[in-house]
Amino acid sequence: MRIATWNVNSINARLETVVRWFEEESPDVACLQEIKCVDAAFPAAAFERLGYNVAVHGQKTYNGVALLSKAPLEDVRAGLPGDDGDDHARYLEAVVSGPAPIRVAAIYLPNGNPIGTDKFAYKLKWLDRLHNHARELLALEEPLVLAGDYNVIPEPADADNPAGWAGDALFQPESRGAFRALKWLGLTDAYMAADGAPGGYTFWDYQAGAWRRDHGIRIDHLLLSPQAADRLTGVVIHRDVRGRDKPSDHVPVVAELRP
Repeated sequence: MRIATWNVNSINARLETVVRWFEEESPDVACLQEIKCVDAAFPAAAFERLGYNVAVHGQKTYNGVALLSKAPLEDVRAGLPGDDGDDHARYLEAVVSGPAPIRVAAIYLPNGNPIGTDKFAYKLKWLDRLHNHARELLALEEPLVLAGDYNVIPEPADADNPAGWAGDALFQPESRGAFRALKWLGLTDAYMAADGAPGGYTFWDYQAGAWRRDHGIRIDHLLLSPQAADRLTGVVIHRDVRGRDKPSDHVPVVAELRP
């Protein structure tokens, strides 16, 4: 089973680029973030013709997540528990059915900038809510993949220029500490387990020639429960997609799990 995560930075603005990648790579499951549209405006038909079942948790202009799966999706849950007043579309969870079911969540964690503001406080609170929910999911002792744009640079090796991110919410000690605490629940960072080589960037800013200069960061992660980590056989970062026409500033990351 191949499970992908990709912040597409507006699904309708980049539909041709996204569909082309799906036609080429045909992942079994995909977690999309920052779709930037309401549910009804998501181009579901473009993916259904490729054989995908589609679940969407959208929001006008901002945020939004989607799950695409070749197998039926069951027990679909939109929204991260822990704050009934949070109306940001950032979390979508479902069970991918089949002979070996697996629970998958698409995550778009808050950016949090600038630090010292309510936006950073919201990011940390959201991470705390994710921690609590992940602990409950891990208690189910089932294959679980929490995949998405975490907006966290875990370690200095995950940035081309760590010093350049010192004042950014993505690289603050609090953000990184919360990400570590999440992993310490018993989750495995798929890329680090399968490869771990420095330079495994997943995001390059549109500004200042970041892509051309390879000034990237690794902020798109797949975290696996022990039952899923035992099935992990590899991870591929599709960095070539960043060089295509009308690209997202993120690229797809694909984890492969044996049946």
